[in-house]
Amino acid sequence: MELRSLKSFLEIARQKSFCRAAEKLGYTQAALTIQIKQLESELNVKLFDRLGKKTSLTHSGQILFAYAQKILNDAEEAQLVLSSQESEPCGNLIIGTIDSICSTVLPHFVQEFHMIFPKVNINILVDTPKTLFQKLKNNEIDLIYYLDELHYDTNLVTAFSKREEAVFVASSLNDFVRKKACTIEQVLEQPMILTEKGASYRFLLEQKLASIGKKVHPIIETGNTDFILNMLRRNLGISFLPKFMIEEQLENEKLTTLAVEDFALPVWQQIIYHKDKFLAREMRAFIQIVKNHFPQ
Repeated sequence: MELRSLKSFLEIARQKSFCRAAEKLGYTQAALTIQIKQLESELNVKLFDRLGKKTSLTHSGQILFAYAQKILNDAEEAQLVLSSQESEPCGNLIIGTIDSICSTVLPHFVQEFHMIFPKVNINILVDTPKTLFQKLKNNEIDLIYYLDELHYDTNLVTAFSKREEAVFVASSLNDFVRKKACTIEQVLEQPMILTEKGASYRFLLEQKLASIGKKVHPIIETGNTDFILNMLRRNLGISFLPKFMIEEQLENEKLTTLAVEDFALPVWQQIIYHKDKFLAREMRAFIQIVKNHFPQ
């Protein structure tokens, strides 16, 4: 089996289209079809079902998919091990993250990484945790840096985790925050500005509320954390955010957290990669930079 054919096979499986895979790989569709036919002939199996415009893996294709990823990862590892270990890293690093991490702590880490390894090309992909985990499974990203409850999966490795507190927050000018303490029922009566439904800590908030028979009805939902902070500074309402994201605004007293009775919800900063992914120097270096910032 040629590595080129396996790469083509994986890309077709991920794109679910010969046409889109050909465009991404820089081949003609005919050349890609020939590669797959040769691979099918060599293995004596059919790898894809093509029904109309829909392309999907056969059972044999699904089995090969897992092996192909491991073969290509092993080939990448061998190439890196055999190359000079003293050379400066100059590969690619693809980081999947969520908007709140991307707009707060990630720029500092990327800047520090780039200063140390200027030849490494960094690609930041912002999406929902569900999509990021699928891309990690498909080997489309190297690692995920996100916020959520602790993740347990035998196929994944947690390289870094740090407990954070998610809090209700509002403008310091908001009349409601002058209460020394309030109940969750009182908070939910206020106009709420939240991350989009299904986002990590929004989902955890809804789960927590459901456990006590409550629901939240936001007046604004958005995936853009900067927009939420802007609205809070304009004293438009109350939001629910990880506390570390608003430390600067808390210090300059533009925003204030609410003391909500009997309501605590921890979240975790985490960096995760697939157990079958070769931990390249670029990945190790980025993880170490984050760990150095949060000594444990």
